[in-house]
Amino acid sequence: MNTHFVSVVCPVYNEEKFIANCINSIIRQDYPKEYMEVFLVDGMSSDLTRSIIMDYVNRYSFIHLLDNPDKIVPPALNIGIRKAKGDVLIRIDGHCTYPVNYISVLVRNLYELGADNVGAVWNTLPAKNTSLCKAIAVGVSHKFGIGNSLHKVGVKDITETDTVPFGCFRKDIFDRIGEFDEELIRNQDDEFNARIIKNGGKIYLIPDLVIDYYARDSIYKVSKMFYQYGLFKPLVNKKLGFPATLRQFFPLLFVVGLILGGLLSLFLLSVRYIYVVVLLLYLLISLSFSLIESLKHKDWRLLFFLPWIFLVIHISYGWGYLHGIYKILKRESFCVHSNR
Repeated sequence: MNTHFVSVVCPVYNEEKFIANCINSIIRQDYPKEYMEVFLVDGMSSDLTRSIIMDYVNRYSFIHLLDNPDKIVPPALNIGIRKAKGDVLIRIDGHCTYPVNYISVLVRNLYELGADNVGAVWNTLPAKNTSLCKAIAVGVSHKFGIGNSLHKVGVKDITETDTVPFGCFRKDIFDRIGEFDEELIRNQDDEFNARIIKNGGKIYLIPDLVIDYYARDSIYKVSKMFYQYGLFKPLVNKKLGFPATLRQFFPLLFVVGLILGGLLSLFLLSVRYIYVVVLLLYLLISLSFSLIESLKHKDWRLLFFLPWIFLVIHISYGWGYLHGIYKILKRESFCVHSNR
């Protein structure tokens, strides 16, 4: 079997706490290094990220540092794509670590499955050893928190899907359908994967390959992230001409229901009763899942934190989605800062 040359592209910005572990996990790959190149595309970090990367650049000839003056992810990806020499391109994230067979398994499955993109499952870990961070890690990977996002909740068998984290692509896909959309500060993966499917391509999730992903370390950062995910979804749908997934609408309906139900309940007694019942039902479901997770993880403090995490995820995403619709209707710019 031919050994494919692989180009690894990693957008980074202020990742001094995580970037060394990420790079070390790539250095430990069982894929032959003479068939690899790694591009760390830095958004002009203001912490120690660049100096940490340069230490590796000076020691390993296959590791390279590139500048991304735009700071955001899509231009970083496109800079790496244009520089890449490989016939396979793997996107990674500096906030993750990867199993030793990550590249070899992805490349093998890419060709054996006849796919255009394959990816691994996330194992979401707390950024710090605190109950709050544990609750965040559970919340952002739980079905009640994020729906049936397969790469976060897991699958048993190799599964055709609508998106995967980061991805391993045939390089020629970028010649056929274009690069990442640089207007999409968030959700550029979802839009690109939807384009793959729209053009007849196949995307597969590989369940026995697991990435360790470190979640955000504060409720504010979780709220900001999910708000931005929601904000850019309407723009993605507009560009595609159709919604990439149906699960994206549930937080929107939840927030619209909260607002309209709250207003109508001020004037209509029947609506008030329904509104209270629905809120109590939501609270009961949230507390039930939180209790199950607190027992599973043997940490009773999750019972306090998790309902808040679920609520923050749902409201932030739904409110962002509403704001995104408003921006499209008003033809306003979608410029936001996406760093952590």
